[in-house]
Order: sequence, then structure tokens, then C-alpha cells
Amino acid sequence: MIRLSRESVHLAGVPARNHLVLAAGVLGTCASSLSRVLHQGAGAVVTKSIGPEPRYGHAGPCVVVLEDGVMNAMGLPNPSRDFVEELSTLVNEPVIVSIFGGNPEEFHEVAGWFAEKAQAFELNVSCPHAAGFGAQIGTNPDVVKACTEAVKEWKKPVWVKLTPNVTDITVIGKAAEEGGADAIVAINTVRAMRISTGLRRPVLGNKFGGLSGKAVFPIAVRCVYELYEACSIPIIGCGGISCAEDVIEMMMAGAEGVEIGSAVVQDPEIFRHIGEELYAPDGISAREIVGCAHV
Repeated sequence: MIRLSRESVHLAGVPARNHLVLAAGVLGTCASSLSRVLHQGAGAVVTKSIGPEPRYGHAGPCVVVLEDGVMNAMGLPNPSRDFVEELSTLVNEPVIVSIFGGNPEEFHEVAGWFAEKAQAFELNVSCPHAAGFGAQIGTNPDVVKACTEAVKEWKKPVWVKLTPNVTDITVIGKAAEEGGADAIVAINTVRAMRISTGLRRPVLGNKFGGLSGKAVFPIAVRCVYELYEACSIPIIGCGGISCAEDVIEMMMAGAEGVEIGSAVVQDPEIFRHIGEELYAPDGISAREIVGCAHV
């Protein structure tokens, strides 16, 4: 397997420790867990998505572990502005704050709370199971562009996380780029559902949810590949990455870094394990393989 050198890494304006980033919504609910993930080998971390008002989320069950992935319908639970103080111990650490809102004004407001603490913002315009937020606005390129422009007013790097639940993801990617995004994150979860044949009802309290994990990896690779050809800003690959070989494949599709989420369920020290396999003293620069699958 190709192995990478341990070089200085800057992911779309974020000085990361390596190419591996904790995805939003996974172990990102408090400063102590974010710090622990960094200590275990993550190059940067993304927080749980924070919005304009506190939310309790959907009724359970909210998470179901499947044979080939994880399905969730959390409903964007978050403490809203109270999370600002939670990050006070992580100043100067590579922390990207995930934020959401129902319109550009709300995105701008929430970003302002964290403008002095965050290294960057990740815009959640892709959650598939929260009414009025996420993918419900992230499928409209004009709204995505406007939300990106609103957050860019805070003069911080802005990553925009896209939904795969659209006809053409490149249209949304280009809208984010036009709005001033520093990077695109692809992808968020795929809209999905399972039914309990024993109970004769959906397994999730919200009925529908988002599928992540190994099952969506081929979808994520395809989306990154298409975005690399359509856009000129960096891409952060996300979706089903669980080993060093997946990281290399995602980079060959066009990703400059990757986010890892569901794999933490099976291996809480996944960042350390992937890092040990991915990097070597005689490894090559990531620049040699990013996008090399495009011919």
C-alpha cells in the first residue's frame, strides 16, 4: 500500500496535525472528548452541529448499528450558545465548529458566537432528518451560496458539508465555491430506512434517518471524484472511511484530507490505528496522489 510522509498539513486554512479529521456529530459533544480524539491521533476535530436555538432532537431510538454501517436520526440536538464556553479549553487547537441554521441570517449569528474560538466553520447544509435545516436548505444552490457568504463575513475558513441526496452534487458544490467556501466536505449521510419485522414498525423513532459507514463509501468516492472535476477548491472526503487504504483511495479521487465518523463505533482508537498504517518515514507526499485517478 502507498504510505504518506508526515509533512506539514494545512487543510483549507486549518493547520492540522495530519490528514485525518473527526467528523461532525461523533464524539464532538464536549471539550474533553474532542481533546481525547486529538490525543489519540486525529489531525483535527469537528464539533457536534450547533444551531440558533437549543434542541432536544428526535425521540428514540435515534441510532441503529447495522451489519454494514450506522443509521441515525438524532434531529440535531445541541445546547446552542451555551456550547461557546465548552470550547474555552480548546483555544488554538485544530477545532472546526459545525453550525446550522434555517437561513443565512441564522448561520451568520451562530458563527459569530464562535468567531474567536474556532479555527474554521463547517456548514451543515446536509443533515437529512431535521425539518427546516440541513438538506432541506442544502439542496438549493442559491441558499447554499447565501449561507456561505454570510459566514465568510467572519473572516474564518469555511467548509461546506454537502448532501449526496441530490440529482447533481456538483451544482451544490459550485454554489458553495461561488459563495466563498474554502473547502467542500463530501458527503453527509444517505437518506435511509429499516423496518423491524418483529415489531412491524420502523426501527428509528423518526422513521427515516441517515446511513453512514462502509455501505456509503463507494457513494462518497463517486461524489468526491465528480466534485474534483467540477470545482477548484479543496475537498475533504467523508463517508465510510475505516482504514488507511480507504484514505488513499479517497485522496486519489480528489480529497486533500478525510473525515472519519462511524468507524469510531467499532474502534475508538481508529485515528491512531489508521495513522500507524498510513504514515511512514519513507512515505510520499500526499500531493503526489491527490486526484491522480483523474485521466
